[in-house]
Formats: sequence, structure tokens, C-alpha cells
Amino acid sequence: MNQSQNASFQAGQAKGQTQEKTNQMMDKATDAMQSAKESCQEAGQQMKEKAQGAADAVKDTVGINK
Repeated sequence: MNQSQNASFQAGQAKGQTQEKTNQMMDKATDAMQSAKESCQEAGQQMKEKAQGAADAVKDTVGINK
């Protein structure tokens, strides 16, 4: 292998390693975003349930609830 071929080979190796690291980072970012989304959805559901409970308590207090 001559010097030019060796340089091309090393450049290809570096490019492949960079692509793999980029893919790994993207996977981690995607996982983090999915986790954050699920956490937000869960928090939203809890807030909705608490608000419904508070509304029902007010209705019970004023006699509106059946």
C-alpha cells in the first residue's frame, strides 16, 4: 500500500468512526427526548386528574354534583 492509499484508508476509517459516534449520540438524544416527552405526558395527566378532583370537590361543596 503506498502513502496515498494509506492516507485514503485512514481518512475512510476516521469518517466511519465519526459517523458511528454521531449515530450513537443521535440515539442517545432521541432516547432522552422520548423520556422527556413521556415525563411531560405523565405530569400533564396528573395535573388533569388533580384539577378534575378539585372541580369535583367544589361541585360537591356547592351541591352541583349528582
